[in-house]
Amino acid sequence: MGSEWPKIKVGDLADSISDTHCFGKDHLVFLNTSDVAFGKVLHHTYTAIHNWPGQAKKSIQKDDILFSEIRPANGRWAYIDFEAEDYVVSTKLMVIRSKINRIHPRFLYHFLTSSKTTSWLQHLAESRSGTFPQITFDQVADLELVLPPIAIQLKISSFLDTLNDKIELNRKMNETLEAMTRSLFKSWFVDFDHVHSKVAGRDPSLPKHIADLFPDSFEDSELGEIPKGWKVKQLGELLELAYGKALKSDNRQHGIVPVYGSNGQVGWHDEKLVAGPGIVVGRKGNPGIITWSPTDFFPIDTTFYVIPKDSCRDLHFLFYALQMHNLASIGADSAVPGLNRNLAYMSKQLVPPTRALEEFGQLVRVNFERIHQSNEESNTLAALRDALLPKLISGELRIKDAERFIERSI
Repeated sequence: MGSEWPKIKVGDLADSISDTHCFGKDHLVFLNTSDVAFGKVLHHTYTAIHNWPGQAKKSIQKDDILFSEIRPANGRWAYIDFEAEDYVVSTKLMVIRSKINRIHPRFLYHFLTSSKTTSWLQHLAESRSGTFPQITFDQVADLELVLPPIAIQLKISSFLDTLNDKIELNRKMNETLEAMTRSLFKSWFVDFDHVHSKVAGRDPSLPKHIADLFPDSFEDSELGEIPKGWKVKQLGELLELAYGKALKSDNRQHGIVPVYGSNGQVGWHDEKLVAGPGIVVGRKGNPGIITWSPTDFFPIDTTFYVIPKDSCRDLHFLFYALQMHNLASIGADSAVPGLNRNLAYMSKQLVPPTRALEEFGQLVRVNFERIHQSNEESNTLAALRDALLPKLISGELRIKDAERFIERSI
């Protein structure tokens, strides 16, 4: 089947559009490269055009593909699935428009944003001499793809869209769970909602064993009024910020243990350094960034990782408590921005009784586990999508076979 489909260059199937917007209104929506990511437009905010930078020029329309010229593997692309007369995009974004009679726009979008294609484009970008790794439309136009009939293009696109929709649903669900958990921490340990309720003579609307954990009065402290019986301690009394370990980039390519740098995960390794779950704190480069690892992990030497002390063993509480501190401002004397842990240790933290910490940990642990499971499913779906895409496009694999493969894998 697939062997009968022709190989055609992208340049014969799509054009790069550089039409200048008419600017018929004082306020329009401007999209820069940072305003698109992994298929989505990140904002739809109207702003005054007189404040815009000089690269705000291009017009777009529904079914266009936006694709950043700079660092193509960074995911700065989007599919325009809405009417876009009021949108203007940067000249640093390619506007790729499909020739509808030859290729379905979603099919082209999936081909251009596949891991195989973006990896090759990134290679081309890094081969270019210049300030930034950058590509041109001529390089995109020179890419070849196997072109099935439009009806089959539609089926393949629909199948891949279904996988992407599931990944997006998981992302939104995780956002909701994270917001709920942050809100619970803030209500209990920052706003003292249940203590205020008791002081006002209102029912805290909690199960009795939880309501009993909160006092019915406040007392003065160095942090101001705090719930009676709660303690103000230094972070150094609650935790140790231990140094991560050096690990060369070449050794971050394989394994099942996530490797964390100062701004999140940076790869995989075959050995753990720390038993999870745990907390990673950015030390160099992006100091003060707080990352949760749900599994065993390997923090590299641009990070600290948290070792809780007996006075506060619950990692979930410490995770949100650390986020409340402006650790990024506690700098080390160095040319590279860094976090001074000895200064961080002196920061004051309000600590509730152990039973309240334990109850909080039990309540939010369920959300943390659901988020982890959802992320694992999304990672599996993304890996399957990337593996199946070239086989579907080439005709090596049929949609029904791909569907059965997905069902067996998740």
